[in-house]
Amino acid sequence: MAALVGIARDKDVSGYIGDGSNRWPAVIGRHLDLPVAAISPADAGEHFGWLAAFIATDSPASSTLTRELVGWQPTHPGLIDDLDKGHYFHNPAAPE
Repeated sequence: MAALVGIARDKDVSGYIGDGSNRWPAVIGRHLDLPVAAISPADAGEHFGWLAAFIATDSPASSTLTRELVGWQPTHPGLIDDLDKGHYFHNPAAPE
């Protein structure tokens, strides 16, 4: 998440690739007070750098199998709750 926040700040837009139908990205524009916009697949590498391939992939994830096999239950906040806490969005201290 920190890398995505940094990219959004650097580019002045919180982007997602294509039509946003893939299930990997979390678009975080409201926390950064930035516009949210589609980035074309052709421009994704330039915009997102090394993260582009990951962000473009439809990667649905579920903890259902882990919960069933080993009885694991999450104890930390989910992504949305974690983002809402705001710690990803604090500006780093300016160099002196």
